[in-house]
Amino acid sequence: MARKIIILVWLVALALAPFRLAEAQQPKIYRIGVILPGGPSYEAVSGLRDGLKELGLEEGKQFTLAIKNTQADPKVAEEAARNCEREKVNLIYALPSSVIAAAKAATTNTPIVFGVGSDPVAMGLVDSFAKPGGRLTGVHFLVGDLTAKRLEILKEILPKLRGVLTFYNPANQIANQGAGLGREEAERLGLKFVERYVKSVEELRQALQAIKAGETDAFFYTPDAMVLSQGQLIIDTARAKGFATIFPEQSLVAKGALASYGQSYYEIGRLSAKYVHKVLSGTNPRDLRIETFDDVELVINLKTAKEMALTIPPNVLARANKVIK
Repeated sequence: MARKIIILVWLVALALAPFRLAEAQQPKIYRIGVILPGGPSYEAVSGLRDGLKELGLEEGKQFTLAIKNTQADPKVAEEAARNCEREKVNLIYALPSSVIAAAKAATTNTPIVFGVGSDPVAMGLVDSFAKPGGRLTGVHFLVGDLTAKRLEILKEILPKLRGVLTFYNPANQIANQGAGLGREEAERLGLKFVERYVKSVEELRQALQAIKAGETDAFFYTPDAMVLSQGQLIIDTARAKGFATIFPEQSLVAKGALASYGQSYYEIGRLSAKYVHKVLSGTNPRDLRIETFDDVELVINLKTAKEMALTIPPNVLARANKVIK
């Protein structure tokens, strides 16, 4: 009897062996939590996907993305980060600064790879660029540093420019610093710099609705993720009310903005992929040097210019990296 039981157990084990082997051979699927404020930041997700594919990781086979659009609400970002940690994702990918800070504050163990436009050391996110020293690392890009130059370029695009209108949340330290830079450059250029405070997406929408035709020549972007998340609404309002728009992110030019001067969120995401890959492969974020992405491009939409009966100066067109016709 005992011998029959032993034989039966052996036969069952033998029958199950192929299934166990197949299970053991199944590649691990990494789970990545993505937290962003919406709008053009989705371009970074496209770049991340393509960057990971270039590194041999295919979505659905080697990794999955759990994407949370926070609608630029820091509280939503914190809750999304807590959920990611509770669900034991392998890492969090976050951008920009406000979302990264919220994700760090809301978690204790999960590695975070970021795309950050502000100085991550000054923000207290990491110890240094060379040795981040904690759970966070990623790609640093330029935001505030380009504010003055962006306004200068807008004046070159529109030689008859008299003034600009900008929106930002005064509680946002980065936005306050950017507004200061814009204010100084506007004074140097002899432009009127009109600032409107908006503390939420709803306040921004109301402020846009209140703009009267002819009230301003152009919208000028002051670094504020909440405002950028509503880029399409700003573009639509500007086209309806007849004023120009300039942003830092080129994907918005393809959607109707007059121009952009800044860096590509897509490329930021693609560069971030190598950090995601290294962390998933076992490298500790504290040992991954933060890279600064400094490729800047000028993009102009001639179709939008034609709608506004604008003629872009030839010398500006010649300097443009991309022209949308």
